[in-house]
Amino acid sequence: MTSNPKISIITVVYNGEPTLEATIKSIGKQSYKNIEYIVIDGFSKDLTVDIIKKYDEVITYWISEPDKGIYDAMNKGIDMATGDYLWFMNSGDEIYDGTTLEKTVATWPNADIYYGETVMIDNNGHEIGDRRLKTPVSLNWKSFKKGMLVSHQSFIVKKSLVGHYNLGYQFSADFEWCLKAMKKAQNICNTNLVMSKFLDGGVTKQNIVPGLKERFKIMVQHYGLLSTLYHHIFISLKFFVFLLKHKRF
Repeated sequence: MTSNPKISIITVVYNGEPTLEATIKSIGKQSYKNIEYIVIDGFSKDLTVDIIKKYDEVITYWISEPDKGIYDAMNKGIDMATGDYLWFMNSGDEIYDGTTLEKTVATWPNADIYYGETVMIDNNGHEIGDRRLKTPVSLNWKSFKKGMLVSHQSFIVKKSLVGHYNLGYQFSADFEWCLKAMKKAQNICNTNLVMSKFLDGGVTKQNIVPGLKERFKIMVQHYGLLSTLYHHIFISLKFFVFLLKHKRF
């Protein structure tokens, strides 16, 4: 692979009129230019498609058609992608700044996975603080015993390492997808960068209980029941401490 790999950035959206434009702009201003940008729209009923057409010079490919949910849309993006790496940046989320991708690729040429920090933003794009879970200095597949320590929006992975998202999960297929990728990875690079801005209040947060149930099931499959129960004691404690301190989760 060259030192200038192609990065396929994929945005899935449905009725994203209030949020999509900020996401597209964050991709369009990247100083790193070997980008393929794919937008998968779930046949929106608002002005989403008009916004997509407005940024034709930024978007490489796009489709607008019904899907079976967010992970089905992501799978369509994977099938369309021709890049060396995949990066999912959903509607409302943003790449942190214009130099983020350039700096990321430069940290460790040809890494299997790049990861970094994420900041939370509100509907107006204002930063409201860090994620509840802290990004580890060193990351491997066992790290997720403590929860999803790295946001999906700050996780760039070689396309050759991954397959489709498991449509058996409605809210936590990204957790399993990242975990499986890390199991295959030979080198995982901590960029020590804030890589993304994550819009607070998305689908996962709106479905926190069923999402956690799915995540527990995935953890049992990969780490075993006893290990999962043990680590959930600390996951639960940290959750309630963060909630009491910050009045959000």
